[in-house]
Amino acid sequence: MNANDERYMRMAIEKAKKGVAYGQTPFGACIVKDDEVIVCEHNVVWKNMDITAHAEVHAIREACKKLGTVNLSECVIYSTCEPCPMCFSAIHWAKISKIVYGTSISDAENVGFNELHISNDTMKELGNSPVEIVGDFLKNESLELFETFHKLEDKKVY
Repeated sequence: MNANDERYMRMAIEKAKKGVAYGQTPFGACIVKDDEVIVCEHNVVWKNMDITAHAEVHAIREACKKLGTVNLSECVIYSTCEPCPMCFSAIHWAKISKIVYGTSISDAENVGFNELHISNDTMKELGNSPVEIVGDFLKNESLELFETFHKLEDKKVY
């Protein structure tokens, strides 16, 4: 971990809060390279009517455009929630070096999100992925995103 990890995760959390304010689900992701923020995005599934537009995938798409490459090696992705299997796969294929996440897939499922129970550790092992994984980082702050979302959404299940 480096001295700025907390700052980058807080940026992802703030972006998730903005997403909730815009009617999206409470997920945010920030991609950093060489201690420089490349992009910080929130989930845009409902805005784009695109079930694949999770915060991590949206951030990867935007980072690739900004950097002019599909190779995001040496980048770190900070995600408010453990990336789902789809997002983990995109992270792997983009060659992102490290994932830092707040809440777990189980936490998201416990509050009503439709999750697949395949952890990043399992994905890493099964896929022989070199990505480094750091979980439960600023977990309480990330859990608060679920509470905020459910207060605004009247506890709907998504």
